[in-house]
Amino acid sequence: MDTALVIGEALIDIVVRPDGDQELVGGSPANVAVGLARQGHDVRLLTRLGRDARGERIAAQVRASGAAIDDASWTDAATSTARARLRADGSAEYDFAIDWAVPVPPLDGVRAVHTGSIALFLEPGGTAVRDTLRAAAGRALVTLDPNIRPALVGERAEARDRFADAAASADLVKLSDEDAAWLYPGLGDTEVLEQIAAYGPRVVVMTRGGAGAIGLGPGGVAEVPALAVSVADTIGAGDAYMASLISSALDDAAVFDDPALFRSALQRAAVTAGITVSRSGANPPTRAEVDAALSA
Repeated sequence: MDTALVIGEALIDIVVRPDGDQELVGGSPANVAVGLARQGHDVRLLTRLGRDARGERIAAQVRASGAAIDDASWTDAATSTARARLRADGSAEYDFAIDWAVPVPPLDGVRAVHTGSIALFLEPGGTAVRDTLRAAAGRALVTLDPNIRPALVGERAEARDRFADAAASADLVKLSDEDAAWLYPGLGDTEVLEQIAAYGPRVVVMTRGGAGAIGLGPGGVAEVPALAVSVADTIGAGDAYMASLISSALDDAAVFDDPALFRSALQRAAVTAGITVSRSGANPPTRAEVDAALSA
């Protein structure tokens, strides 16, 4: 039985560096699938991969982490890319060359469905993604990360409506402070959490980089600090945080009801993301690595 079905883009991050470009496997949903698999969960990734060297490289890395690639993922189109330029603070800005189309997958035996990022907004696959979320609502744990890419999501009002529609099917939503500022300009952190919670999710979490994270869940608002580390870059940090939250919810559904478990899930996710930013590229830790860091 599949523990989790992750739907969304998998691509090659072409990281532009002074000493030469570096190609890394990326794509927010693919990173989440890898992160979940490294936490010990059975994961299947429904994505879109070209039958080319880059597609094979992505598939090999996803499989090496323990996740499976859905057979419907393969296409004759070229594998998608994102050219990432690193800023002075280690964060990245992206230029995309992406093709996105997937079928509505069967949900038999699926305990959790995760999606978001480009997959939610870019057509024709975006409609299939939203249809899948509606079908999964009430049958499986549904999680969502908008991971806004302004160049690809269309007009703000339309993108916000699409996000709200998807969030209405979700149990858990995670977004970054940058996502929040783009979707809801002028609103404070707590106001954003409350706005999204009003769509229907039981838990909403906002990551804020080095300022830690804030969540709205059982017991109200909770805040946790970021893990203090030397930052290599921030690629994949939010995806690692998302994977950890999903993992905690799969480990114990009481995270939606128990304030102490909710805070513990936020802390575990902060450690998971912290380990990730201490490494180059999207390279989330294993469960053992997170456990060791928490006990240190």
